[in-house]
Amino acid sequence: MTPQAPTPPTPHPDHVVLEGTARARELRQGVHAEAAALTLLGVAPRLAVVVATADEGAGWYVRSLSGAARRVGVECEVVDLGPDAAPELIGATLARLSSDDTVHGIVLQTPLPDGARVEELAASIVPEKDVDGANPLSAGRLAAGLPAYPPATAAAVLELLDHHGVELAGRSAVVVGRSLVVGKPTAQLLLQRDATVGICHRHTKDLAEHTRTADVLVVAVGRIGLIRAEHVADGAVVVDVGTNTAPDGSLVGDVDAVDVARRPGALTPVPGGVGPVTTALLLAHTVRSARAHVRAPLTRPGGPPSRTR
Repeated sequence: MTPQAPTPPTPHPDHVVLEGTARARELRQGVHAEAAALTLLGVAPRLAVVVATADEGAGWYVRSLSGAARRVGVECEVVDLGPDAAPELIGATLARLSSDDTVHGIVLQTPLPDGARVEELAASIVPEKDVDGANPLSAGRLAAGLPAYPPATAAAVLELLDHHGVELAGRSAVVVGRSLVVGKPTAQLLLQRDATVGICHRHTKDLAEHTRTADVLVVAVGRIGLIRAEHVADGAVVVDVGTNTAPDGSLVGDVDAVDVARRPGALTPVPGGVGPVTTALLLAHTVRSARAHVRAPLTRPGGPPSRTR
């Protein structure tokens, strides 16, 4: 007899999917209106994305960002330096874009070539154009609770939780991952919202022991299926920030969504969760920067630079 494939577990009736497409759509509508208003003032909002990688996931994200920008009236220039670009070339490119008055937002896409460190290179992005919060100055201001553009992905986590009415004050939050792009700034934003925050990483012993304490669990490590049902407490809200390419070419997160769905609680999908909100916030930050360029009052497509958004 031909062996039958195992039957996937049945989702718990109290398991909820927290999609991000609706909130992203609202943000994009605001961006579109603001971009049109700026264009009438003679300022075309422009985002520059510097790429030095052949990573498939990064390529997918940059194409998605470029398409989204075009649809809302934001110019998006992709500066592809090639996967072997020297750190000196990357830094010089960022400095050139920073001094270009027609550029209002700059993103340094990761991963970077061997020998290139995002922490060092992002210092070449002037803070007022650092729409993805990569410059160490932006990170320092965020940690101090001062106005700055936070990393868009970290901000998207909070934006998505707010959209779905997830209370944070007094709740236990655990972040799995300690990158400067997602893990650490997400922890900072959660702290500023009065959550009690813990951070786990590759050296954490007995990961499940820590993650099961979380009312809100944020996972951002880039490892397919890292989080399963045994890592999650009943009723927990799980935010999957992972974007990984599966063997079949599909985009999947860090959470085994089918297994975790056996628990009562909530989970953001991949794709369709944090990703579209991240893209929309990057564009919102860019038009905000462009608006500052003309020294005119800002209508809110996503909120002013702040500690949480």
